[in-house]
Amino acid sequence: MADTVKILHVVGGTVRGGTSTWLVDLLRHIDRERFCFDFLIPSTKPGCHDNEICALGGKIFRCPLWPKPWEFWLRFRRILRENGPYSVVHSHPLGITGYVMRLAAHEGVPMRIAHAHSAPDGRGDGLSRFCYQMLMKRWIDKYATVGLGVSKEANRAIFGASWKGDPRCRVFHCSIDLPSFGQLPDSTKTRRALGIPQDALVVGHVGRFVSAKNHAFWVEVAREVVQRHPDPWFMLVGDGKLRPMIEQKVRALGLRDRFIFTGLRRDVPALMAAMDTFLFPSYWEGLGLALVEAQTAGLRCVTSDSVPVEASVIPAHVTRLSLTAGAPTWAEAVLNAATLPCPDRAMVWNIVAASPFVIHRCIRDLCDIYSNVSGKHIH
Repeated sequence: MADTVKILHVVGGTVRGGTSTWLVDLLRHIDRERFCFDFLIPSTKPGCHDNEICALGGKIFRCPLWPKPWEFWLRFRRILRENGPYSVVHSHPLGITGYVMRLAAHEGVPMRIAHAHSAPDGRGDGLSRFCYQMLMKRWIDKYATVGLGVSKEANRAIFGASWKGDPRCRVFHCSIDLPSFGQLPDSTKTRRALGIPQDALVVGHVGRFVSAKNHAFWVEVAREVVQRHPDPWFMLVGDGKLRPMIEQKVRALGLRDRFIFTGLRRDVPALMAAMDTFLFPSYWEGLGLALVEAQTAGLRCVTSDSVPVEASVIPAHVTRLSLTAGAPTWAEAVLNAATLPCPDRAMVWNIVAASPFVIHRCIRDLCDIYSNVSGKHIH
């Protein structure tokens, strides 16, 4: 174990979905004799992946950032000194990565990775928020040694418009669990379990109930689809703080009997197999991995042009629209997609298998990065 590279991942939580699920998937497949993953969480909340992380040899450190960020610094320093030495600190939460990079540099960690998973959120910046973001970016510029972004847009947002000219910055896509899409179950059983008629049109979505996902507009599109199709059903997979508000909107529009709210699920590929089309009208995305999964499941997709184009792995199966086009136009696109023939499964599999989104390619590239520990700064 003397040659093991120890990596401390700083991640927002260990809940199902997003960055934490991707990291756990990496931990399952990576050579754990060569690479040790530990996790630092800037909160006290437990997560659904905690037991598996520990079973796979990883440690979890809960280190709340707020309301006393100076205590976070003291705990962070103690974690590094008592559990290291760490060769790499790999930080994922955009809001604190600059601070993490600064602290890791002061503790002498040789490789400090700032990983951008988000594109600009489009929200108006108050003065305090603007100043905070500028400080984080400045610290990333000064203290990070590697800059990764899940898309070109994510890189541009964090590392600036000239990121391509910096050899330490690169696009690094997250991966999907491709084998789980290899033998998709027949939709009959899944639809029966959910109470959906076998011959219904099912429009689906997978994602957290947060503002970026634009669920309110999703429901507006659903209302337009109901007015144009005799038997549509709608499946929303996921959970989040905005779910009660969206459920209330569905009830107010008289659509509750046509909506399925599944909550958090482990069987996302099976749920996608029960859909006919995938509707993804996000305001912004770092990449939009759910869109990649939907294409892998053989779905025709309708997405906003705010989603990075890299997520359109099979462009012929993806319709990109502006959110300014309005719900009626989006509904027509959904119905048009539903009339197209089902994609050939073998063709879909081969295209996705050759893409950057498969786990073995992701692990190979990440291991190459970790094995090249250096102390060079981004700037």
